[in-house]
Amino acid sequence: MSAADWGVQERWADAHGQWHDVSPETVDKVLGAMGTDGDGSPPPGPTVFVRPGRPVSLDGAADLTLENGEVVRIEGPLPADLPFGYHSLVRLDDGRRTDMVVSPGKCPLPAQTPAWGWAVQLYAMRSGESWGMGDLGDLRRLGRWAAGDLGAGLILVNPLHAAHPTLPQSTSPYFPSSRRFRNPLYLRVEDVDGAASLSDLESLATAGRALNAERHIDRDAVFRLKMEALEALWDGFEGDPAFDDWRKGQGDALGDYAAFCVLAEEHGPDWRAWPASAQHPDGPDGAEVRRTQYGRWRFHQWLQWLVDRQLQDASSQIDVMHDLAVGVDPAGADGWLWQDQLALDMAVGAPPDEFSTQGQSWGLPPFDPWRLRTAGYQPFIQTIRATLGHAGGLRLDHVMGLFRLWWVPRDASPTEGAYVRYCAEDLLDIVALECHRAGAYVVGEDLGTVEEHVRTELADRGVLSYRLVWFEDTPPSGYPVQALAAVTTHDLPTVAGLWTGSDLDDQKGIGLEPNEEGTKELRERLRRVTGVADDAPVDEVVTATYEALSDAPCMLLTAGLDDALGVKERPNMPGTLDEWPNWRIALPLTLEEVEADPRPRAIAAALDRNAQKHE
Repeated sequence: MSAADWGVQERWADAHGQWHDVSPETVDKVLGAMGTDGDGSPPPGPTVFVRPGRPVSLDGAADLTLENGEVVRIEGPLPADLPFGYHSLVRLDDGRRTDMVVSPGKCPLPAQTPAWGWAVQLYAMRSGESWGMGDLGDLRRLGRWAAGDLGAGLILVNPLHAAHPTLPQSTSPYFPSSRRFRNPLYLRVEDVDGAASLSDLESLATAGRALNAERHIDRDAVFRLKMEALEALWDGFEGDPAFDDWRKGQGDALGDYAAFCVLAEEHGPDWRAWPASAQHPDGPDGAEVRRTQYGRWRFHQWLQWLVDRQLQDASSQIDVMHDLAVGVDPAGADGWLWQDQLALDMAVGAPPDEFSTQGQSWGLPPFDPWRLRTAGYQPFIQTIRATLGHAGGLRLDHVMGLFRLWWVPRDASPTEGAYVRYCAEDLLDIVALECHRAGAYVVGEDLGTVEEHVRTELADRGVLSYRLVWFEDTPPSGYPVQALAAVTTHDLPTVAGLWTGSDLDDQKGIGLEPNEEGTKELRERLRRVTGVADDAPVDEVVTATYEALSDAPCMLLTAGLDDALGVKERPNMPGTLDEWPNWRIALPLTLEEVEADPRPRAIAAALDRNAQKHE
């Protein structure tokens, strides 16, 4: 056997098709993280995947227990009309049990196309009612305005995943404690039952709204104020049958997550530094939390219920597309709960390319593909299902990770990584099944180094491609139909930042080594796409850019509110930590001011014409 049998690629091709060898030391470290030296073969998976057009025959009679409890006797090929879902097969000859996933194989496409919408960092979209950062009440208002006044069909938001329940608060939505639960900082406190009778509400709200005066978001201050209010509301909470029913529907996952939160409050945010009795979810301290800190344990579950209710309300205004981060903080709740399925000595990243010449390491531990398969893919299933809660669409960040991920040893530079392959067909079957149940479409963020067969497979599976003006050599009119078209992303320059040169100046000012030639070529591409003069003012360039984007025949188009308001700073500067205020830059206008500003309306008019043009 060899490293390749374990999915470890010893060579890789860059974006220009040039091949590179992976060092033997890196290969050994990657295999070691999987618990193997490369001998033997990965353990077989306990799950059978079935989808239309791929009949499966059994080697004997079996009883198939469907998800609804019905038992079907099977002899010979599986019936072609099995219901989609998660079933269990028991062979009659030896009693062997096999899990079975019956998937439609393809994800639903958007029901209404073409459609356009705003892409927004929700924390940055503050209203006059916000406590220092945008919240779910703001999302509700934004959705009502976008759909009702502007004809938008969707809003794409940053990941709303849960951060640590302690200070300091993490700033990055892409470095969460858990991807299965959501961040209570997005709660609108005034919308919680009983808030009107809270004696300190007005003083807390005044202090929270005062935080809006600062352009840079202070999540620690928001956390202190909102937790004080929410703990007071919890003290007055007398119970609700709806809460009890919701808790039951969440199963063990909610209780496990809440136990982590209580232990983190007691021992600190990193479970790897906890007492040995608490370091594993099956340890004695987890049970002790449920027995002796029942109230605090339920408090963290109650917070998740509140978020779920407010998100459902906000999502009633417009389709909300949720963004699934590619991984989690190894010190967080999912790292604790799924430590046996994660390669904690590795970090996910990307090899060098023309925009990140030193490569990237994001600090997120990857799932071991074989231990994940042995676990029946439960961590992945739960993650996809949770992110789809109240979602009209799902954006899969770095969708290539379903096929392979760049593993970087934690003591190595991003250039010293290796690609590890995953069981992509299994993962895509799960995504298709969960999206079918949720009635949600999927957009795959397929930017960067992408194998050609990946885009073909994703298209066949109903996953929309992600096409950016910044990266495409063809004009928007030549983009594919099964795609979401946009100008930029949170990791790339805004239109204003590129056009004025301020983004390049920002990179130099914080000590980065930007690709100046590539940036000049990008600006020239923008000039060609828009047809504007080289000295055109920013607002004219922004409007012209989105008018050009409106020519795209894609099913979905998104416009960044940062662009609409002429913001020069990008939300995140890859390759930096404290050098740039990543994920902390609020929009320069309140939501009320945005609604009255003519610039977003001009962009909306351009993109809504696209909808009329393709009716």
